[in-house]
Amino acid sequence: MRQEYAWRSLVLAGILGFVGVSIILQIIRIQNSTEAATFRKQTASYINVTETYYPDRGEIYDRNGHLLAGNKTVYEVSVDLNNANDKHAIALTVSVQLGLNLDDLYNEMVNPPLIEGTNMPVQTVVLADNVSSDQAAALEQYKSAADSQASATGTKSSLAGLGFWAHPQRSYPEGALASNLLGFVNLARRGYFGVEEKYNGLLAGNMVQVSVPTDPSKAVDIPHVPNGTTLVLTINRDLQAATEQILDESLTKYGAQHGTIVVMDPHTGEIFALASSPRMDLNQNLSYGQIYHNASEYDRAISMPYEPGSVIKILTMAAALDSGTVTPSSTYLDTGEIIVGGWPIHNWDNQAWGLQDMTGCLQHSLNICLATLAGKMGAQTYYGYMNRFGLGHLTGIDLAGEAAGRLKIPGDGDWYPVDLATNAFGQGVSVTPIQLMMAASSIANDGRMVTPHVLYAMLRDGRQYNVSTQYAGSPITANTAHTLNQMLAVSLENESSNALVPGYRIAGKTGTAQIPTQFGYDSTVTNASFIGWGPVDNPKFMIYVWLEKPSTSIWGSETAAPTFAQVAQKTVLMLNIPPDDIRNQIAKP
Repeated sequence: MRQEYAWRSLVLAGILGFVGVSIILQIIRIQNSTEAATFRKQTASYINVTETYYPDRGEIYDRNGHLLAGNKTVYEVSVDLNNANDKHAIALTVSVQLGLNLDDLYNEMVNPPLIEGTNMPVQTVVLADNVSSDQAAALEQYKSAADSQASATGTKSSLAGLGFWAHPQRSYPEGALASNLLGFVNLARRGYFGVEEKYNGLLAGNMVQVSVPTDPSKAVDIPHVPNGTTLVLTINRDLQAATEQILDESLTKYGAQHGTIVVMDPHTGEIFALASSPRMDLNQNLSYGQIYHNASEYDRAISMPYEPGSVIKILTMAAALDSGTVTPSSTYLDTGEIIVGGWPIHNWDNQAWGLQDMTGCLQHSLNICLATLAGKMGAQTYYGYMNRFGLGHLTGIDLAGEAAGRLKIPGDGDWYPVDLATNAFGQGVSVTPIQLMMAASSIANDGRMVTPHVLYAMLRDGRQYNVSTQYAGSPITANTAHTLNQMLAVSLENESSNALVPGYRIAGKTGTAQIPTQFGYDSTVTNASFIGWGPVDNPKFMIYVWLEKPSTSIWGSETAAPTFAQVAQKTVLMLNIPPDDIRNQIAKP
């Protein structure tokens, strides 16, 4: 009996041994087979690669919640080469739908680039990026049709491997509105000009780079990437649109080549509207080079200094009053010509205006009166005030591309004594509109200059961070500011200026400046300007108008001044500023 069990045990052990040897031999055979070699080659490509994840760019709103810059969904079209069954069919479909070159697409799949730092080709090839939702949907329909046909016939789809990845792209729902102020974002996610460039770091947020294994069994979740900071601007969308419309109409009406209009709160420096020409649809920013010849043309209000002419006279008069050189009642006998440094200085009309007080000098915009005041102050005092007003310096406005302009001073190689006289009435000195607005804010704001700015608040992690008013110094006293305010208001009223706004008392000054050339000044073309603010007793707005080379009239009083009046009427309406008589009645106890 025991021998029988022993025999059975030996047989069973032999069978198990045979099976074990067979398994070992089979493993060896599989390991050395062609299929195993192919599998090892495939799994060798499963390495860690670095993936970059970008946050959604922060949105931009106007002060009333109107979206000015947001994000739209676009698609990356790619191919998984491991699953691509018919590369030619894929290339043909994508080329037809997206208008791309067939051969380029096919070669990209046949000869894929290598994984960085290795000699192995990538397994996924990007055929196109920033594809619109409509185009991506059309491609997906073709793929679905191909997949359905393959399923019905029991074959592999000709578009197998074709995939779509959605991601955000910058969009501007208002098109060209406020384009000079906003700037734009290119396809590489970088901001250019205006707010987009100045606050690019905040808006873009922080990208996250993660080492991701290509082995699907070791894949990790995509990390959470916080969105960029959302910005709220000081801009009033409706006033911006109205200002742009008035600018365009004025350019046509007066035959001007280009122009700029800025509306600002002289107490806080908040920019309500900034319109410049030309503008472009920010969604079509690839056309930038066809519209602008150089970067300074993008936003003339901050990037293009020019000789402004008589609007500078308000700063010269402010310096003369503040330094005690004159009082409002001081008189000046205008003879029509003075000689400074061997050069004759004349009035704009080459006429003599006789005996004038200081208000008369402003009202009639007498060049030689202001030149005489600068001479009485002396170069040190005069240029000291101009320096404190910020001429020749950046204002610090939070927009990219600001230019400083130029104020020559004694000691510069190209400064001559006659410059003291000509600078006093705005010739030989270059400024930007935003510079002059900051300087003039001291007159409208009790002697204190404010720094212009366009950022009202930042929204981050559910919290709002407001931007406070920044002051840029006090170049004149409050008493000087009040005195000059009244003088400028009276001068406009006495001349029945085209800048006057019914129901509101306005202070301001016209400028008409001949344009310098390499052969001197051209008397046939001018820069027409006007700066003004109101209501005089409590200014709520300041407006700067600059029209380049108007052809219907060279005079700022006939072009820039009426344009100012139009913008001012829109401003008081949209900012809900009551007329003077109503405000005064409300203020009474």
